[in-house]
Amino acid sequence: MSAAFDARSLALVVFLAFVAVSLLLCGVAAADQDDPEHFYAGGAALGPVGGGLAVAGDYVSAATLLSTTGAVALTGADGILFACASVASLALVMLVLARPLRRTGVYTLGDFLAERLADPSVRRALGIATLVVLFPLLVVQLTTAGRIMIAMFGLPAGALTGCTVACGALMVCYSAFGGMRGTGYIQILKTFVVVAVILLLAGQVLSRFGWSPASLFDAAQRGSGQGGSYALPGLQFGHDLAGRLDLLGFLLTLVLGAACMPHITMRLHPMRGARSARRATGWAVGPVALLCTGVVVIGLGASALVGSKLLHASDPGGNTALLLVTSALDPQAGGPRHSMLFAVVACAVFATTLSTVAGITLAAASSLARDFARPGRSAGRRSMAHEVRFARWAVAGVGAAAVLLSAQTYGRNPQVMLAFSFAAASSVLPPVLLYALFRRGFTAGGVRWAVYGTLPVVAFLMAFSPAVSGTPIALLPDSDFHWFPLQTPGLVTIPTGFLLAYLGSRRHRGAHRRPDAPPPHAGGEAFHEDAFDVAPPKPPFPVAPWARRR
Repeated sequence: MSAAFDARSLALVVFLAFVAVSLLLCGVAAADQDDPEHFYAGGAALGPVGGGLAVAGDYVSAATLLSTTGAVALTGADGILFACASVASLALVMLVLARPLRRTGVYTLGDFLAERLADPSVRRALGIATLVVLFPLLVVQLTTAGRIMIAMFGLPAGALTGCTVACGALMVCYSAFGGMRGTGYIQILKTFVVVAVILLLAGQVLSRFGWSPASLFDAAQRGSGQGGSYALPGLQFGHDLAGRLDLLGFLLTLVLGAACMPHITMRLHPMRGARSARRATGWAVGPVALLCTGVVVIGLGASALVGSKLLHASDPGGNTALLLVTSALDPQAGGPRHSMLFAVVACAVFATTLSTVAGITLAAASSLARDFARPGRSAGRRSMAHEVRFARWAVAGVGAAAVLLSAQTYGRNPQVMLAFSFAAASSVLPPVLLYALFRRGFTAGGVRWAVYGTLPVVAFLMAFSPAVSGTPIALLPDSDFHWFPLQTPGLVTIPTGFLLAYLGSRRHRGAHRRPDAPPPHAGGEAFHEDAFDVAPPKPPFPVAPWARRR
């Protein structure tokens, strides 16, 4: 009883400490949140180091910790590829998008493309795309937070609804009062905590095998029961042609989808200067690379110490592998509820999930306030304060809707919603962003075609894929009406998004563009850090030499 009391007390103390410090940071950040510049873009005050760590914190979600650990434990090489794709995705967004997306007065993707294409009609399309991408992701993260709270405190399963509501209330407080700066502080705190805990756990796994990665991998291969196939790609989706195409499509979806998530790109807009963007890149990619390395080690340890049979019995998707290997590393505790190590790891996962849902909620509410209820530019101070109030109410509305939907998805496989969110993000956002940045003549028509044409294709193919029916881990495991062979439709929908964006831009070229609007950046030219600054208009009369010299 003493060990159980100590472990639960430690979990409660760590949880309350994280909540108290997070609320304090949000309170400090809320001191000057009365205008949109501070509420949406307060992250500029974090600097390049803080901004990079905040991006890393927003990027690391429960899926990164739980799903990737389970994928490594159950599928070996496939899971390692997923971890590498996660790092490659963040490197892509920081190296390719960080510099061009930074812009004063731009807070959402709708803001950026409306100014870039000189056409405000794209706001509604980008707002719809943002909500479709973020809301399923928010529901999954919120449900995961409730389940982690139950495991952390040893509560009965009937308390899941109450825990989910409590997590929803916390995320609304973080987002509504802290704004971009407050959630940035929380992401920085989470980055330090999670990286430290994951590296500690990975070190304990390696110490069990004499600090030899080769010995660890051999033990994981034996524990998986897959033999030599564990070291080869293909266990996740199969070794046939459809499986290889599914693996390729999943990796492409993961890289492009995670890179263009709206709550990640929202962190890039407040950055000031190309030098700040370059410094932030290292501070964002470095912690995520360390964390993914630790996740790979922990996943291999789960296969070696727990075994694939127990992992499958606990969760066919492997989402409990991280917590199971934590219990296996502390067998003297008498169970997970008695383990100090389990309490620390569970608190770290909970902090990861809670801070992630706060960032996603803020991005979704910002899109509602900016892209669907855009005030006039000359509205004045009073209207700006009204916009911030509207954004805070939007945070509450998004949080309430997410809590209600989470209560309806208990017992369902969350991977389906995650797959849909990433497929929608990778199929819609990269085409419109890359075309707008690097293709001459891209118009708002291309944005609308990409959004309104691609999202239904993603939903249609997902509905008839093995992710929804026909497999034991599908959303509807007792039904089988799938005919689309791929679990992730990215291999079809990503080219569809690029094609529709191109065709829509060709069809509507020249329409809805102001005569004095600057032309888009030409594709193939070298990118310059001032490429998005509008040049002053030429005078309508010749300028005298003495005036030109002045």
